[in-house]
Amino acid sequence: MSHATLHSRPASSLRGATLPKWFPWAVAGASAALGYGISAAAGLHSEIQWALIAALLFVGGSFAVSAKVEGRRQARDRTATSLVWVAFLLAVIPLASLTWETVERGIKVLDGYFLTHSMGVVADTEPGGGIYHALLGTLEQVGLATLISVPVGVLTAIYLVEYGRGRLAKAVTFFVDVMTGIPSIVAGLFVLSLWILILGMGYSGFAGAMALSILMIPVVVRSTEEMLKLVPNELREASLALGVPKWRTILKVVLPTSVGGITTGVMLAIARITGETAPVLLLVWGTNFINANPFQDPQASLPMYIYLQYTNGSEAAYDRAWAAALTLIAFIMILNLVARGIARWKAPQTGR
Repeated sequence: MSHATLHSRPASSLRGATLPKWFPWAVAGASAALGYGISAAAGLHSEIQWALIAALLFVGGSFAVSAKVEGRRQARDRTATSLVWVAFLLAVIPLASLTWETVERGIKVLDGYFLTHSMGVVADTEPGGGIYHALLGTLEQVGLATLISVPVGVLTAIYLVEYGRGRLAKAVTFFVDVMTGIPSIVAGLFVLSLWILILGMGYSGFAGAMALSILMIPVVVRSTEEMLKLVPNELREASLALGVPKWRTILKVVLPTSVGGITTGVMLAIARITGETAPVLLLVWGTNFINANPFQDPQASLPMYIYLQYTNGSEAAYDRAWAAALTLIAFIMILNLVARGIARWKAPQTGR
């Protein structure tokens, strides 16, 4: 076969038939309509059942049509892609529904008065009142837990990555893994038995902060450890080759390089403990009045405020519970945005 004959064949004949780009959207729309029709015919009134039927029709329809037109190999690829999209939607839809429900019901009483007043002079069954005392308690308790956990967690991670060898490092790693799975109620019981029952220190926000720090430390250790491992060894070797001591290399090279990821891990750990209720119920106890001293007397917090208001049962208490939940979600969202901002700001420059 000559060179001219080889190139005279159209390039399009070397490719199999392909479906248009709008094909997945068409199948999704047809699956949704058909799933709704099947649900209505079968007398199913649950939106979850209709969504599952539509998802099955979407995956099956994509595979059947693609196998007929494009072949079984491409059909398997489309099936895998369809399963990824279905799994994504199954994860996002409940989250979006929960967020929408919280915003819709929490916005009713969420205003400046609600954020700047406490429940000290309002009965739980009456409208009015606010979350200032609970918001103040949460900020102080989480702040104290962060002050305790971050230095301990970061230094432990530095030891494991930079110095840890032998049995001690293995033992520390093992106990960090064990602490990661400790239920919050166990951490609360430990501090309750040691701090309050044995030492007789009494209920306070600081007692709750110590329990929260137990939950926060392993998250900080694990996230910091992974970030430190991502720092190239060439940077360490270049610094050591210049005669810089190891401790100074860690302080001036390793930590600045990984500070963005470490900050993100710390923020995730803070978000992990902000919504904990069990340690607060055991150790902080709670109050309807403002207590700005976390080291003495019971103190309120947002998770416990939500729990107590929702268990009250009145319509006004329900509105306050949803508004407090919305405030808690907004607080955690702000933390994540701050973490992303710091991560971008402190990220190492890659340009020349």
